[in-house]
Amino acid sequence: MSKRIIKKVAVLGSGVMGSRIACHFAGIGVQVLLLDIVPKEASESAEKAVRNKIVNDALQAALKSNPSPIFTKDVAKRISTGNFDDNMKEIASCDWIIEVVVERLDIKQKVFEQVEQFRKPGTLITSNTSGIPIHLMAEGRTDDFKKHFCGTHFFNPPRYLRLLEIIPTPHTAPSIVDFLMHYGDLYLGKTTVLCKDTPAFIANRIGVYGIMAIFKLVEKMGLTIDEVDTLTGPLIGRPKSATFRTADVVGIDTLVKVAKGVYDNCPADEARDSFLIPSWLQKMVDNNWLGDKTGQGFFKKTKSSGGEKEILTLNLQSMEYGPRQKPKFPSVEAAKPIDDLKTRLKALCTGMDKAGEFYRHFHYGLFSYISHRIPEISDEIYRVDDAMMAGFGWEIGAFESWDVLGVENTIKKMQAAGYKVAGWTEEMIASGVKSFYKVENGKRLYYDVASKTYKPLPGAETFIVMKNFENETVWKNSACRLYHLGDDVLGLEWYTKMGSIGGEVLEGIQRSISIAEEKYKGLVIANDTQNFSAGANVGMIFMLAIEQEYDELDMAIRMFQNTMTRARFSGVPVVVAPHALALGGACELSLHADKVCAAAETYIGLVELGVGLIPGGGGTKEFVVRAADEMHEDEPETITLKNRFLTIATAKVATSAYEAYDLGILRKGQDEVVINQNRRIAEAKRSVIELNESGYTTPIQRKDIKVLGRSALGALYAGVNGMLTAGYATSHDSLVAKKLAYVMCGGDLSEPTLVSEQYLLDLEREAFLSLCGEKKSLERIQSVLKSGKPVRN
Repeated sequence: MSKRIIKKVAVLGSGVMGSRIACHFAGIGVQVLLLDIVPKEASESAEKAVRNKIVNDALQAALKSNPSPIFTKDVAKRISTGNFDDNMKEIASCDWIIEVVVERLDIKQKVFEQVEQFRKPGTLITSNTSGIPIHLMAEGRTDDFKKHFCGTHFFNPPRYLRLLEIIPTPHTAPSIVDFLMHYGDLYLGKTTVLCKDTPAFIANRIGVYGIMAIFKLVEKMGLTIDEVDTLTGPLIGRPKSATFRTADVVGIDTLVKVAKGVYDNCPADEARDSFLIPSWLQKMVDNNWLGDKTGQGFFKKTKSSGGEKEILTLNLQSMEYGPRQKPKFPSVEAAKPIDDLKTRLKALCTGMDKAGEFYRHFHYGLFSYISHRIPEISDEIYRVDDAMMAGFGWEIGAFESWDVLGVENTIKKMQAAGYKVAGWTEEMIASGVKSFYKVENGKRLYYDVASKTYKPLPGAETFIVMKNFENETVWKNSACRLYHLGDDVLGLEWYTKMGSIGGEVLEGIQRSISIAEEKYKGLVIANDTQNFSAGANVGMIFMLAIEQEYDELDMAIRMFQNTMTRARFSGVPVVVAPHALALGGACELSLHADKVCAAAETYIGLVELGVGLIPGGGGTKEFVVRAADEMHEDEPETITLKNRFLTIATAKVATSAYEAYDLGILRKGQDEVVINQNRRIAEAKRSVIELNESGYTTPIQRKDIKVLGRSALGALYAGVNGMLTAGYATSHDSLVAKKLAYVMCGGDLSEPTLVSEQYLLDLEREAFLSLCGEKKSLERIQSVLKSGKPVRN
């Protein structure tokens, strides 16, 4: 089979999904042709802008939406637009055609009929349908069309939700399925899940069951909307939108449509009645209370008498809106302090109050349902877990949750409570197999129902999961663990709250480098938690500052700086693989690494000015070094320095790893963006080996850094004063910004001078310490600590 290369993609349909799918393909560097219908009123017009109004308006709406569907602004240049009547012929130059029109079989078939007139043989043709049987859409098409036709179900928003369901028909060539599974993973950054052509496929079948089952529990247990959303959010590893907020975001009409589709098309589903629409839900649809799209659903945004924004919650008994409540349950309050999700889940399910009863019924129903879906919707259990984690944002899969609670013991409790499990689960337990997953030699295995044996999860070499190497632990303390990842490469992870970097993490980094220098090729620093790190432990800084322990604070800052310096000047390659939040100290660590392998969805920046401080772990110094290296003779030297200054002064956070290049945080030609987050640790390991084998040499500390002194300091001070005068900055903001400017200019030097890295680190530390004594800085730090949220710009 010849190699298939995707250079240009046609997206047919520019609605919410179509326009955003187009943006995602453009984001990875592919040329995109986005088409839609001609407006009815423009059918006789010859004017291009009029005929393309629908597609152009849809694309512009997508580009302006928040969160953004694109990695960087220039991505939009790769998208060209047109309409079905005038531009369908252009699909002949495309390598992949994706249909994303309205969810009606007759309309889709009509589009495919038009596609066949212009599509060149061998071109991929797929549908983004969320529920229409894939095989029905291919009826009446040519053999070549059928061979290259498949379902490719993206989840909204496509950039952020990582699930891509691949649904072949009996006619789809196996090579096409293999290609789509691989391309979706490697190039689109997706968790590709192979699905059977069954109603709602995998994620929506299980996800909508879960929501509808909760609706039944609401009626059975007399629960309120606020109670359920408190119980079904981050507390159990689910998104903040929990249950009812998720329904409002997705659209209550969409939820009802999927539920009715399962009920009508799955007569053998043992839990079919769970998909019946409750009378109060039908009333909401009749009232057009469909969620965010109509302005009200289970929640309603309004303004109080004082003009302040207020969110009201629907009372399902009275069908009237009232103030949101903050329910409390004893078992929940007891479990909240438990950081580890699996340990917390066990505690919640043993609660003896109303919450504990809910969690037991909730999980028993879910476990019963997923057991009966094998092999109906999938032959392998891991595909179900992958789909739910990638499509619905679960931190832990359903079968994995069952493992956490104990499969055998939970089955006994389920049966005692009247819940049935599929026969294969009882056979599995009877055969002596006690869990769905297990880890051996750093590889995760799953129980294969068909062969009744354990098999390795696909992609073991491509997807490195740190926790799978617990048996290969080289060193640990209470916050960190250092693993041997194989091939003489070490991997360090820490598991503090929000990935905060305190004394024990700094010790872990230093010890890991020392151990790597003794007998290993190098070190990867990464983790598998929700965020890489929200930065330094500001609680520790606040405590030392408030108690005026300035000597200890000075030692703490020196230790941070020394650790970053240790990473930069180690005897072995140090590669950092961040993802999601990488703020403050985590950004500084990345700035000092030999290489960064960042997930595309990495939100990285120096945010210290948000709490009235400056970057004190070498971040300010590193920006000065890079500014000096970037200065050109053909432009004023202050321009480059000013841009670097503004990035820190405005606490700018990159909205993607690609944007981090533009901010000068990542280095073009040296650092790397990994589109699939699951691949970044393996890529980082490969980079360590590559750097080692290319003859890695310890860098030499710089003593030739050009700082501009007063010649730039005056200009930066003038800019800060202008912001203060215009009311864009407070007097405290001005103070902090001037401290930053002082460091970045190398101090009050009479002329441009060459200085060392240590000189800049000393200036940085002195400025940081002086700001720790400022009342306003301490107030900002305290505010952040109270909010429990990371510092952002």
